[in-house]
Amino acid sequence: MYEHIKQPVLPLHKFYRRMLRSIAVSILLLIAMIAIGTIGFHAVEKYSVLDSALNSIMIMTGVGTVGAINTTAGKVFTGIYSILSTLVFFTVLAIIFTPLLHRLLHKLHLDVDRKE
Repeated sequence: MYEHIKQPVLPLHKFYRRMLRSIAVSILLLIAMIAIGTIGFHAVEKYSVLDSALNSIMIMTGVGTVGAINTTAGKVFTGIYSILSTLVFFTVLAIIFTPLLHRLLHKLHLDVDRKE
């Protein structure tokens, strides 16, 4: 997927396309995680769809729950959702920053090779 160390740096227009692809995948992952949280809170805690979406977004961003979690199933779901949403958050960061870091390291390596 990425160019080898001996290949030239990817042209800028192709790099932008790679970044857009990474951002699109990240957005899809975030939307999927919010949908899972919304469905879960709606089913387990009987929140409205809007309150369920708000609760899942707030947990995903690390703010915490908006309303009280009253049921045991709701507490278990909240714990599992918190762990998974944190995992998705760090995955999204990796997906977005990998092309940037690869390009930076590739350019730095090419600069070192040219000086020698």
